[in-house]
Amino acid sequence: MKHRGRHRRRKQGRAMRAFLAGTALALTAAATMISASQATVGDDPGALEPLTGAGETRALGLREQLAPQATLDELASRMGEPVGVRAVLESADRSLRTASGCTAGERTALPVAPAATRAYCWDAADTRSWRAGAVTTSGDADDDGWWNDNRVILSGWSQGSGDRGLARVSFVDANDLNHLRHASALLVVPVDGGRDYRALTSRLSGMVWYQDKLLVTADDGLFVYDMNRVQRTTVDAAAVGRVGDGWSAHGQRFVLPAIGSYRLTGADRAPRLGAVALDRSTAPDSLVASEWTPVDSDRHARLWRYDFSKDPARPGLLATDPAGSAAAVEAYETEASGTAGILSHRAAGTKRADWYLGRVPGTTDRQGSMWRQNTEGAKATRCGSEDAPRCWGAQVGPLSYWEATGEVWSQSGRMLFAVPLRSIDRALD
Repeated sequence: MKHRGRHRRRKQGRAMRAFLAGTALALTAAATMISASQATVGDDPGALEPLTGAGETRALGLREQLAPQATLDELASRMGEPVGVRAVLESADRSLRTASGCTAGERTALPVAPAATRAYCWDAADTRSWRAGAVTTSGDADDDGWWNDNRVILSGWSQGSGDRGLARVSFVDANDLNHLRHASALLVVPVDGGRDYRALTSRLSGMVWYQDKLLVTADDGLFVYDMNRVQRTTVDAAAVGRVGDGWSAHGQRFVLPAIGSYRLTGADRAPRLGAVALDRSTAPDSLVASEWTPVDSDRHARLWRYDFSKDPARPGLLATDPAGSAAAVEAYETEASGTAGILSHRAAGTKRADWYLGRVPGTTDRQGSMWRQNTEGAKATRCGSEDAPRCWGAQVGPLSYWEATGEVWSQSGRMLFAVPLRSIDRALD
């Protein structure tokens, strides 16, 4: 269970915001070495087109399927009592380097404009053969930005594909933003009634930590994890699952077993799920998602949202009807292709939500782009002598808005970084 100390934490949050504002990194020198003159300027996706037809939104529906409680209890009884997030953070013995310790080549993955105010790089030995795919934080988990007494960043990674795929989450201790440490847990799925587990083999392109649940993308929907059910492994081996009398997770010291899933029900009209993010500016809070389409594709993509449940008995789960279906409550079509990061946010005093889209570089581009799109049009951050829009990270990744600090966290290759949302808006305006 989460224990709160909101008044103390709000003061700490204000102190952290002041600290961040006063310690912005001088990261632009490396980023501006990249020429924006090669960027294309004719990829304006225009205004969002609302999708209102029942058939159009029905294709975006999800069907919830939660694991039987007996299955989860059986796994816990065999592996031992779950240990939770704190145990993973206490075991964190790997460090991320701050931007000053990253190579010039690593820093070229950062946005050109606006510049990151915080940036770190993962050690190559920790990420070899793994692909960065998702970021979420304790700022998503709770609006005060804390999980118990910790600030946490979660970074998702995938390895391999098909039946040989793996997915893990790195738990980053963000209490001291000058010294980030991390440890990882393998994402798994209980099988055989909880007597064993298998690896999550799906591609991981996005995740959201909301209340005590972690929702991660799968090939045809979302898997759901309970952050209070982290389990320790006992065997350091390449195998995944039960090994003799012990438990192995491909060398990871922890596993996070899925407690359920949401499957897209639109058959051949269902999208290929791309990025996901949390939007706290709606009532109730909502999960937004984007459809993945190949970069430079002429095919229009869809953006949509689901409400989170307000039922106290269903913390962190989506709102569903009696049949267990979660409907898209809002949907749009966009001409933007290659979307790898998404945010939706409604500024105070406005009626319309803006959608922020991080788009991967085109075939002739070095950098990705950041667009803000709504039903009236689209704008991009621009840079260089030609005022071109290709100014975002070289390897565009997910977007996660930490409301308590006003920062957007993302990842570009091995670079983990933060940019204030107000800086993005300023660059757009």
